[in-house]
Amino acid sequence: MNVSTRAPGRRAARALARRALLSILALPCVVLAAPPPWAPAHGWRGKNDPTYAGYSGRTWSHDYGIQSGHCNREEVGALLGAVAGGAIGAEAGKDGAQAVAIAIGTVIGAAVGAEIGRSMDRTDRACTGHALELAEPGRSVRWLNPSSGITYQLTPADRAPSGEGCRQFRLIATGPFGLSEGRATACPGDDGVWALASDARLTRR
Repeated sequence: MNVSTRAPGRRAARALARRALLSILALPCVVLAAPPPWAPAHGWRGKNDPTYAGYSGRTWSHDYGIQSGHCNREEVGALLGAVAGGAIGAEAGKDGAQAVAIAIGTVIGAAVGAEIGRSMDRTDRACTGHALELAEPGRSVRWLNPSSGITYQLTPADRAPSGEGCRQFRLIATGPFGLSEGRATACPGDDGVWALASDARLTRR
């Protein structure tokens, strides 16, 4: 009688011990699954550190893929399409943060020719401006305009020798015309618009 009553008790004790052991083994997995507050986990940056520091000193709420080497034309185009009146300048977003930088047409025309510069739409100019803002020196940013069939590759350098906050860059445009490549210097304005440096020395081929 004593043996039969002890057996179920032992079995229950062993079952509890196994559950406790499994809980202990699973604990590190749970801890590892929850990243520390400083870790750049998915979704963490947008909630806690939503801005990007631009070359001009401004902060930007989105990089539109610039830091990964590709300008997301769909996102930029959707943003500009929602701008009332189709303004070409940067638009204010939440908390006064600017939505996107933009470059005026002469910046592109200086590097790859006026005709190619005129073929760029607002989204192309925004990709150019945002690349000048957020791309690291020597880091190329690419995008394709599906309407014109032109692919652009912009590679910014560090600060221009003038020391006035301007930036040198190389731009390559590839399309039905072949390839056009040149260098120019652009300067950011207070409104987030990049303009051609007044004393820029241009080289194009």
